[in-house]
Amino acid sequence: MRILGLTGSIGMGKSTTAKLFAEAGVPVYDADAAVHQLYEGEAAPAIEAAFPGTTANGKVDRTKLSARVVHDPAAIKQLEQIVHPMLGASRTKFFADAEAANAPVVVLDIPLLFETGGEKRVDAVVVVSTSPELQRERVLARGTMDEAKLNAIIAKQTPDAEKRKRADFVVDTSHGLEPVRAQIAHILAEVVKMPQRRA
Repeated sequence: MRILGLTGSIGMGKSTTAKLFAEAGVPVYDADAAVHQLYEGEAAPAIEAAFPGTTANGKVDRTKLSARVVHDPAAIKQLEQIVHPMLGASRTKFFADAEAANAPVVVLDIPLLFETGGEKRVDAVVVVSTSPELQRERVLARGTMDEAKLNAIIAKQTPDAEKRKRADFVVDTSHGLEPVRAQIAHILAEVVKMPQRRA
């Protein structure tokens, strides 16, 4: 089984690309969705114990938790120590299910793949990219953040040019869904011929 790491900066079209991989029959592990799931159940009691007042009705209140940890590296570390082992367990189950289904390729959708050293745990990296203009247009069109917040997020992420350089495959989402589907088909044909590389 080959493991593809899927990443891309905000607004590049990564979520759509992940959906198209899933549409092509590839099991996709969505790290963000897995964290959401943990916050809505398993992780909530431990997070409440560590950060009292950050949960309600057995679910983590992400806004309150974020406000509590965002400027406190020690708190972020403490939160990671709670969540990471649980995430590891959910990823292990995902791999076991994919192996049992004889999936030739799986996708790990990890927004901060390079930032967390995740590229060492995959066989090939797919970076989703588009022009900076289109990136801004897409994110601002969501209506959930302003220019300043977007700039702050982009500043924290590995630059797109750097990601492209380190990628095995780049998926360009500038021209609609059909070219992306074609790129995915090409990647799936190529990756099974590649040697396993993960540590």
